[in-house]
Amino acid sequence: MAAAVTAPPSLPRASPRRGHRAAAFSSLVRWAALAPGARLSSPSVTRHRRSSWEDVAPPRCRGRTEVASVDDDEACELVSGADLVIGGDGDGEGVRAYLLKAVKNNNGTGVLLLSDVFGFEDSATRDFAYRVACHGYNVLVPDLFRGSPWKKAADRDGFDAWLASHATERVSGDIDACTNWLVDEFTAAGVSRKLGVIGFCYGGGRLVETLARDGGASYSAGVCFYGSRMDASLAPRLAAPVLFVCGDGDPLCAVETVRELEARARGAKSVVYAGRGHGFAHRPQSLEDDGDAEDAFALLRGWLHDHLLA
Repeated sequence: MAAAVTAPPSLPRASPRRGHRAAAFSSLVRWAALAPGARLSSPSVTRHRRSSWEDVAPPRCRGRTEVASVDDDEACELVSGADLVIGGDGDGEGVRAYLLKAVKNNNGTGVLLLSDVFGFEDSATRDFAYRVACHGYNVLVPDLFRGSPWKKAADRDGFDAWLASHATERVSGDIDACTNWLVDEFTAAGVSRKLGVIGFCYGGGRLVETLARDGGASYSAGVCFYGSRMDASLAPRLAAPVLFVCGDGDPLCAVETVRELEARARGAKSVVYAGRGHGFAHRPQSLEDDGDAEDAFALLRGWLHDHLLA
C-alpha cells in the first residue's frame, strides 16, 4: 500500500546508500581534461571542436561491477569522461559540464542530464549518468548552478533565497547552450539521429520547460524523475514523448500534476510507485527504494531505446 504523506521535509535528502557505488564507478572512468584550445567560445561554433568528445582515449577495463552493460547486467562497459566549458562570448562565462561517453558499445546518441539541487558533481548524479553511459549513450551533465549548488548541510530556511539566486532566465540560457552544443556535436554532425533529456527533481521541472521551448526541434524523448515546480500548463507544447516517474509519497512532485502532464502532453506516460518518496530512483534510502530504483532504471532504458534508437 502507498505510504501516507505526513509533511516530510521540503527538500530532497542526500542518500547514504549509493556512495560505495559511485566511488566504484569513478574508478572506472578516465577523465580527459580539455586542451587549452578546446574551450567552446560559442555554442553554435563547434564543428572544429568535435575532438572535445571524440578524442577521449579508450582505456581498457576488465573488472566487474554492479553497472549494467547492454547484454550483461554485471559486465562493465567502458566509459570515458571529459570536462567541458560550453558557450561564453568574450568576457562571458561559459557553462561547465562533463561528458560521459560509452567506448565499446557507443550508440552515437547524445543525452542531456539535468541534475537535482545538489548539482552536477554530486556522487548520486555522477552515478546515474555513468549507468546511462554504460548502455551506450553520450551523457552531458551541465553545472546548472554555476558552482553554487545547494549544500547538504545548509540551513533549510535559506533554500528559497538560494533558489532565487539562480535566475530562471540564466538557467534556461545555460540549458539552451548545452542543447545547441549537443545538436552541433551529435545530430548536425551526423553522429546521432536523435537526442534525449533526463531530469531529476529541480532538473525535472527544467526538463518540462526545456522541451516546451524546444517544440520538438532538438529532442526526441525525455524522462522526468519526480520533477519539482513543474508547470502542467506547458504540456500541450511538449512535442517529444516524456516518461514521468514519481512516488505517491513525494511532497515535491504531486501525482495530480504528473497525471495532468500525462493527459495533456502527446505521447506522455506516467509511472507512479506506491510508497516511494522523493529521490528514490537515484538516491534510494531503503531496500524497497533500491528495488523500485532498479525497475525505474529499466523503464528509462526501454523508453530511450524505443524513442531514440528503434
